[in-house]
Amino acid sequence: QVQLVESGGGLVQAGESLNVSCTASGSVTSIYAMGWYRQAPGKERELVAETDRDGRTNYALSAEGRFTISRDNAWDMWSLRMLSLKPGNTAIYYCPARVERVVASYAYWGQGTQVTGSS
Repeated sequence: QVQLVESGGGLVQAGESLNVSCTASGSVTSIYAMGWYRQAPGKERELVAETDRDGRTNYALSAEGRFTISRDNAWDMWSLRMLSLKPGNTAIYYCPARVERVVASYAYWGQGTQVTGSS
């Protein structure tokens, strides 16, 4: 089992930057991939960025160039650096993790952290 806790959300002005972080506990050595998803009001949850132990990193088109996912060497903490935030980036940001290499769906999710971009 893996437990995940997000932190770092808040209210930011348009154009400002923000880091959100995820701390993992439990069977962290079993984590194969980690990522960030977000759910905006009235919309489906969507991928923002993800990375895995095979060195692959994937970004949503809307995140490329402005958002960066990073992690520590122990694979128990990862972050999302968001530059030039816009009101449209307002969402709850979730950090998921999965232990399966073949199965692409994420089994473990945090409770989410609210990011609100104001104009």
